[in-house]
Formats: sequence, structure tokens, C-alpha cells
Amino acid sequence: MFIEMIGSLGSTLAAAEVAAGAATFTKAFAVAFAAIGGAIGIGILGSKAAEATGRNPGAATPILVLSIILAALIEGIFILTAFAVGFN
Repeated sequence: MFIEMIGSLGSTLAAAEVAAGAATFTKAFAVAFAAIGGAIGIGILGSKAAEATGRNPGAATPILVLSIILAALIEGIFILTAFAVGFN
């Protein structure tokens, strides 16, 4: 009887460890997808800013200012995601 109790306790602990591992794995994927999304967003932003500057070189300064602000906002979303997940 005692051995059966220890066996069931061990399987319960193993299930809890698996669930905790799965939660950490899911959090890691959330941060990874946020990083990939941010990288793609900044890449598209840079591409379009270069294209706009090529079409109208006189507007280079406002385009640069807007690009820097938008890149900071995109990175901010990733940073918020990374800190909001909170690995334990």
C-alpha cells in the first residue's frame, strides 16, 4: 500500500514537471515569435523608408525621423512581450 502511494505521488510530480516545462516552452515561443515579428517589421520599415527616400530625396529628414520613432515602437512591443512573459 505504501509503495503504491509513493508510485502515484511520483507520477503526479512528473506530470506537474511536464506541465511546467510545457508552460516554459510556450512562453519561449511567445517571445521568439515577438522577436521574429519585430525583426520583420523593422526590416519592412527600413525597406519602405529607403524606397520613399529614393522617390523623394527632399523628404529624407522627416522620413528618417518617422522611421526612428516607428522602429522604437516596434522594439518596444518586443521588450514588453519579453518582460511580460516572466520566466520563473
